[in-house]
Amino acid sequence: MSAMNEWKLRETMCEIGRRIYNKGFAAANDGNISYRLSEDRVLCTPTRVSKGFMKPDDLCIIDMDGGQVSGKRKRSSEMLLHLAALKARPDLRSCVHCHPPHATAFAVAREPVPKCVLPEIEVFLGEIAISPYETPGGQAFADTILPYVKDTETILLANHGTLTLGVDLEDAYFKTEIIDAYCRILILAKQLGRVNYYGDDKAAELIKLKPGLGIPDPRLTRGLENCDLCGNSLFREGYGSFSPEPKVFIHPKLLNESTPSGETSACGCSTGAAHAPAAKASSNGNGHSGGPDVDALVRSITDQVMSALNGSAK
Repeated sequence: MSAMNEWKLRETMCEIGRRIYNKGFAAANDGNISYRLSEDRVLCTPTRVSKGFMKPDDLCIIDMDGGQVSGKRKRSSEMLLHLAALKARPDLRSCVHCHPPHATAFAVAREPVPKCVLPEIEVFLGEIAISPYETPGGQAFADTILPYVKDTETILLANHGTLTLGVDLEDAYFKTEIIDAYCRILILAKQLGRVNYYGDDKAAELIKLKPGLGIPDPRLTRGLENCDLCGNSLFREGYGSFSPEPKVFIHPKLLNESTPSGETSACGCSTGAAHAPAAKASSNGNGHSGGPDVDALVRSITDQVMSALNGSAK
């Protein structure tokens, strides 16, 4: 790569850093960004520098083992996470890790991001995984994404933040914007009372559009376009003991599932009550299983906050 092209990439990485900071996706010195320059070199952000105020010569170059090759500042301590993703996905070149507040709220709650709500999400993101929690910075933390990253480019890191991958810096960053905007819409819609879902047939129509847009989807290669696309997930099983179950955004199918536990459909999707513990409980009518009415609780808290604010304004 020529020096001119590398400098342009450095400028672009700094611009992406400013967007992340200005969006509130990375407070203080949070977050990190990377771009694969060549087979064995990666451009990345330094540690302890705000993403909103980086300069091109602040950036570092590391090898694929995390060793620093150049740069006056030390590389970010979380680069092993990026390198694990880039090694697993040689078709992609860039990673963005940060803490967008709405998506990170789902990661903290360990609430799976629901499907079949907004068509743009199905097309541009596909399924979204939640990886298990591990102390950030080490190889064990980096390895938590390995079971998921082959099937998705958007991962919620439990109790931490998000990791998005792309063919270039903007592609990786835009996926961060999209997932946070989607999670914000979901939270707002739930406050209004309910989330409505479109059906599997419409989901299949969207997925079948993706090859024409140059966007792969593992569900197509597995024949999942005819499956239970809205209620089940690629990430529900086969990835160890960590298997987050929905507690707030529960698809109606999971509340009314009547298929015998463990039954498998013709295309290989697992179905039945094994995926839907909520089906064993009664619904409160708001898309939740038995227990407290979460919507009523949200409204009560909102009313109390608004009352306090109105009182302080007098």
